[in-house]
Amino acid sequence: MAFSQWDPSNLPVRPGLYINFVEAAAAQIGGGTRGTVAIPLKKYSGTATAEKYYVIDNVGDAINLFGSDNIQSIKFAFAGGAKEVVAYTLPKIDGTNVTEDKAYTEAREGFEAYPFNVFVYDGEVSAEQLSAAVAWLQQNRQERNPFMFVAGGTAADDKDPALGNARTSQLADEAVVNLIVGATVDGVDYSSAEYAPYIAGLIAGTPINRSITYTAVPVDDVTKRLRNSEIITALKAGSLVLVNDGDNVKIEQGITTGKKKIRSISARYAIARDIEKTARDNYIGKLNNNADGQAALISAIKAYLETLENEDVLILNDKSVVLDPQYPSTGDTVYLSINYQEVDSMEKILLTISI
Repeated sequence: MAFSQWDPSNLPVRPGLYINFVEAAAAQIGGGTRGTVAIPLKKYSGTATAEKYYVIDNVGDAINLFGSDNIQSIKFAFAGGAKEVVAYTLPKIDGTNVTEDKAYTEAREGFEAYPFNVFVYDGEVSAEQLSAAVAWLQQNRQERNPFMFVAGGTAADDKDPALGNARTSQLADEAVVNLIVGATVDGVDYSSAEYAPYIAGLIAGTPINRSITYTAVPVDDVTKRLRNSEIITALKAGSLVLVNDGDNVKIEQGITTGKKKIRSISARYAIARDIEKTARDNYIGKLNNNADGQAALISAIKAYLETLENEDVLILNDKSVVLDPQYPSTGDTVYLSINYQEVDSMEKILLTISI
């Protein structure tokens, strides 16, 4: 995992709490906020004006701002469980003064000024914009602003799971989710890209001690029912699949294109951002870098992690938060080593029945 990596030979210049993410078999670090979905909106006809960001927490406000015919992605995000949506009104793309690439690049860069935890497009976009979003996500992760991205494809792509899996490979990253099956809602077929905002809202709204695996989604059916072999191939590729099991349509497994668990990545990102925000608000520039100050910082971080342990997010050990013995914590710099074991959800139950 490559979020906020620091180099001992090139220490950061700006004041701040820098976390060196070290991924081991049983102890990993992560980060992220919860609840907010960012969407660049293609069309709007209400009171909203072009090239402006709007933070909304209900569908009624979205209707007034953007018009009832233009907010399906926002409605899906709220239906999935998002507490709020940050929407950006894209300018009219004319191919000359305003190209698609220019419009989306400016939209993505502007979102960096707003806290959110999942980014998703307003329906279908080009392959170039999907790849650009991944590159943007990776850059922000390096700059201490981690979030997740949910992608999808066209209705034509959804007819062939091999195309969806190919897109998964192209967008491979631990924090990217690629839906490869569309959904039918109230008799209307939505492509995987059009339904992706629901998945984004679900990820944003799901507590970090819960998995979205086997979560039932409120749809009539999937636009393509995959065979068992196709589902297995998709899961091995890292694709997110909706499956009709005869009773419900459910998410087969909550995984990312980087073949990581969504629950795990969400928890890691929540922890990193929470710790940094707490340090920024309460400790940086306020504590002496001596034994007492270091002990106060360690105690605060450990108390936060113990809260998550009580909520079954992780398991701590005797050395979960300590001064990093590899580097001396002197001057204005403190080096901490944080270690814990992640708690996963039961996803495979194997039975041996003897008679």
